[in-house]
Amino acid sequence: MVFINLALKSLKNRALASFLTVLSIALSVTLLLSVERVKRAAEEGFTQTISQTDLIVGARSGPVQMILYTVFNMGNATHNISYHTYEELKKHPAIAWTIPYSLGDGHRGFRVVGTTLDFFDHYHFRGDSKVELAEGRAFDGIWDVVLGADVARKLNYKLGDKIVVAHGVTHGEGIQKHDDKPFTVVGILKPTGTALDQSLYTKLEGIEGMHVDWKDGAAPHGEQVVPQDHVHAEDLHVEQITAFFVGTKSRIETLRLQREINTFKEEPLLAIIPGVTLSELWHGLSYVEQVLKIISWMVVGVGLMAMLIALTTSLNERRREMAILRALGAGTQKILALLVFESTLLTLAGILAGTALAAGGARLLGPWLESEFGFYLRGSFLGPREGMYLLATLVGGVLIGLIPAFRAQKMALKDGLSVKL
Repeated sequence: MVFINLALKSLKNRALASFLTVLSIALSVTLLLSVERVKRAAEEGFTQTISQTDLIVGARSGPVQMILYTVFNMGNATHNISYHTYEELKKHPAIAWTIPYSLGDGHRGFRVVGTTLDFFDHYHFRGDSKVELAEGRAFDGIWDVVLGADVARKLNYKLGDKIVVAHGVTHGEGIQKHDDKPFTVVGILKPTGTALDQSLYTKLEGIEGMHVDWKDGAAPHGEQVVPQDHVHAEDLHVEQITAFFVGTKSRIETLRLQREINTFKEEPLLAIIPGVTLSELWHGLSYVEQVLKIISWMVVGVGLMAMLIALTTSLNERRREMAILRALGAGTQKILALLVFESTLLTLAGILAGTALAAGGARLLGPWLESEFGFYLRGSFLGPREGMYLLATLVGGVLIGLIPAFRAQKMALKDGLSVKL
């Protein structure tokens, strides 16, 4: 008990230096834990951008390319698939539901997606989370459009507003626009923290209706223009779609169905399992994770070095203290143990403060990170990996404390009692 009191009083006597040392370690630990938490949240958010979808089917290309343009709104498909093929495969006895996707147009930098009401019924993300409306209703007419949360927020749209879609452009303003056939905003989705927030959704017939008077990708002129009020759903026939999502009746059927689609004779198709492709894509980006981890450990190292500097520079001020302790009968081993114990206390205090800061920051910033960046900070804050990091930091602090402790141990008694000029 006397040993502990002596260590606490010694640290109290150097309160400012002790506080700054604890603060440097606390900030280091906060950064380490925060980077690990955000990394884990980013991985979960990335791999759970789409869930409960067994297959994504599109024209034959590459799995990564397909997952990028269907799920993340990045890039474009090299080819479309015929709607006849889609309807034929939709009747397969192993398929429970499908969601068709028609891509290719955009609005002020955001992608326009043509789909059906099955999108609202079957699209899931982060496990059981479904697409929900914050305002309004789902699209019904061919000129109805539902906005993702980011689209409505960044472009300041509200229900009833008219929007014009740009032809063949998924990013930027575009040159050719369907300004003769505007859409009406009828709904706004709740934020999801995924690419869903950055898209506009309308009926497949709406995509066809925009292009009803376009021939071979060229804009109509003069009498070729078909007025919007002359376009009716019953007169429109969907010819092509970009891809479609599939939910099977049994997960056991997924691999067999994938093989059947990939060997479909009437049209070259590619079926991918989104969960597998997303995991492979994330692991391909693992170098980013390693860089973040290295930076975090470097910051922790800087914090521990700050403690080493503080303890070492204070030794000259504590020469008399060490000498008096020796004069009172304290052996060199006790002097060493005292300094190591002090460094352990400082490290432990820094770890506790850093953990509290990281947890408080996650609680305060969690909703903002989720809505802005899709970092879903849920689940246990301290996992086995975080516990290992904290233990490694504590061990590092103890080992760092040995350096000034061995130096103090070697101080001669006369060196401590003499006055240096």
